[in-house]
Amino acid sequence: MDKINLLPILNSILYAFLGFAILLVCYLIIEKLTPEKTWQEISKNQNIALAIIFGAFIIGISIIISAAIHG
Repeated sequence: MDKINLLPILNSILYAFLGFAILLVCYLIIEKLTPEKTWQEISKNQNIALAIIFGAFIIGISIIISAAIHG
């Protein structure tokens, strides 16, 4: 019988959690740097422009993290 190699699966899970943690830290840093609470502004005040900016920020940081992890 062939032995199943679980190392690539475990590495993928580890890097996914690592990338998510880095993204969360980046979000918290941006949240501290901005003068208003961005999540409250997006959810309660329905600020579409801020939601688009933060969406672009999250996509951009995610691409950077992905490139850094992938090599």
